[in-house]
Amino acid sequence: MTLELEPSSAAPLFGDRIDLARKFAANLAEHGEERGLIGPQELPRLWNRHILNSAIAAPLFPAGGRVGDVGSGGGLPGIVLAIARPDIEWILIEPMERRCAWLNEQVADLGLDNVHVERARAEDAGRYDEYLDAVTARAVSALRTLIPWTAPLARDGGELILLKGQSVEAEIEKASKVIRKYKLSETRVEVIGEGVIDEPTRVFRALVRA
Repeated sequence: MTLELEPSSAAPLFGDRIDLARKFAANLAEHGEERGLIGPQELPRLWNRHILNSAIAAPLFPAGGRVGDVGSGGGLPGIVLAIARPDIEWILIEPMERRCAWLNEQVADLGLDNVHVERARAEDAGRYDEYLDAVTARAVSALRTLIPWTAPLARDGGELILLKGQSVEAEIEKASKVIRKYKLSETRVEVIGEGVIDEPTRVFRALVRA
């Protein structure tokens, strides 16, 4: 299978950093399957389903802030967002050594001076408590599991900005007790990218209160 042709919507999303996005896409296409980062069926939809699906959320994050990406894996969404938003400090939290090695390679290869890779499970990354302005994750787990991993990493008044699939409304219903336990407020789902990318992104957003 071959890498999906770059969609016309990619360049406007990344602006003058589109070449970095292209390089990351090429790196992921060349090495992603062999290193267990993407499945064998993903190359024909790598741009739309993964890279642009991540990049479309870039405007949601606070300017000049510190943002954690829990379970960053192959760099989706963390590396993509770090390319799109160089004004933000990104903390990529990933427990697997081989994936951390990949992430650090990409940080060096792309010259991303706004990224730090932290090898840790989310529940052990406590030194970022009251430190992160926002926490994100993509394709990690259902909300009832993901919220206990992400909410404790955000400062009081920080935000969860979690990229989810079409079942997000059902996930919210099943996570109602967890949402109350972690004192999340202003919970909502936003659908972004309609008319811009082929597959709009659903984002669960909530404020975290101590």
